[in-house]
Amino acid sequence: MEELGLAPQQPKEVETVDNAAINFGYVDPLHLSEDDLYVKLKSLKKQIEFIQIQENYIKDEQKNLKKEYRHAQEEVKRIKSVPLVIGQFLEAVDQNTGILGSTTGSNYYVRILSTIDRELLKAGASVALHKHSNALVDVLPPEADSSIAMLQADEKPDVAYSDIGGMDTQKQEMREAVELPLTHFELYKQIGIDPPRGVLMFGPPGCGKTMLAKAVAHHTTAAFIRVVGSEFVQKYLGEGPRMVRDVFRLAKENAPAIIFIDEIDAIATKRFDAQTGGMFFI
Repeated sequence: MEELGLAPQQPKEVETVDNAAINFGYVDPLHLSEDDLYVKLKSLKKQIEFIQIQENYIKDEQKNLKKEYRHAQEEVKRIKSVPLVIGQFLEAVDQNTGILGSTTGSNYYVRILSTIDRELLKAGASVALHKHSNALVDVLPPEADSSIAMLQADEKPDVAYSDIGGMDTQKQEMREAVELPLTHFELYKQIGIDPPRGVLMFGPPGCGKTMLAKAVAHHTTAAFIRVVGSEFVQKYLGEGPRMVRDVFRLAKENAPAIIFIDEIDAIATKRFDAQTGGMFFI
């Protein structure tokens, strides 16, 4: 090998257990002197004391944080204490502020409590305001502060079609347009037509419009919601549209449902002068 210019391989030193221990930073205590063991013991005691100090510090911090948390909870309860002012959420300006509408018709730029779930803050939502600062402190459920109510099963009208005299054509049309889509929807599906979504009944007072609506409600198991059109005409801006939203929200939650709006001519009227006095047109 030397004649060819190649150096012979040196025999590889076998790594002993002691060498491996030293390479990995581990020293066998049996190989240390008493002085080294004493120094090692003092170092470990200092580490234990330091860990104990850290543990005590963390425990004290936990106690302080729990006290602050309880204090914050009490403060939130105090802020949410009744009586509160009812308002309507209009728009969020940023994460901490928004624009609200009050029952007096005025809009306010207010702060939003940090504990409020931002997902619940939607346009038109009913909210609770602090009575002094008008800050938003709570979000009310959709059914709260709603003047729309659904008739219960025992409150449904007991008017039958036979109780209505005449109007055979109107009865048949009402059954085909409103009752059958609720009781036999598969017939419309087989024919391939979409049932009507609404029916407009018109005529002079006392001709039986309300009686027909009551008869339809009596012959179906659908929820029945009755409102008067004049209720949608409110003094303050936004109150009428909110009631309309409440009506259809209640109908969706209790589908299938029938919404009967009586005296619909009270909405969107136009006044003009006449010789016999003021008159109204829709």
